[in-house]
Amino acid sequence: MNKKIEDALSKLEAAVARLGQALGEDRSNPLYLDATVQRFEFVFELAWKTLKRALEAEGLLCRTPRETFKVAYQAGWINEEELWIQMLDDRNLTSHTYDEPLAAEIYDNIKSYFPELMKLAALLRAKHPRSG
Repeated sequence: MNKKIEDALSKLEAAVARLGQALGEDRSNPLYLDATVQRFEFVFELAWKTLKRALEAEGLLCRTPRETFKVAYQAGWINEEELWIQMLDDRNLTSHTYDEPLAAEIYDNIKSYFPELMKLAALLRAKHPRSG
């Protein structure tokens, strides 16, 4: 197995699990809301970069997150291309400015993104099982 993919995938799996923990906390606490949005940003970055590496290992080249999702959709690796583009848009919004009402809205979106992030990690793990 490609060592870079294995390392990225292991980090993605751990980050997705931690995002799940954050989503299990009480949203009324602003610290949990902020932490969940921050974890989402981190998971999203790991997700698209790991996906890009895995696609490239299959000979499918892509440079940007948007292009990566388009190629993954065409390859049948993801089913919800529009949802991934919305995730990208939300990540871009949260990483460039902090707006509390926007953070609350994106927090709600993260709940619907989480199952897709878990599915992606599982799909990539199936394509790249642990060696040894």
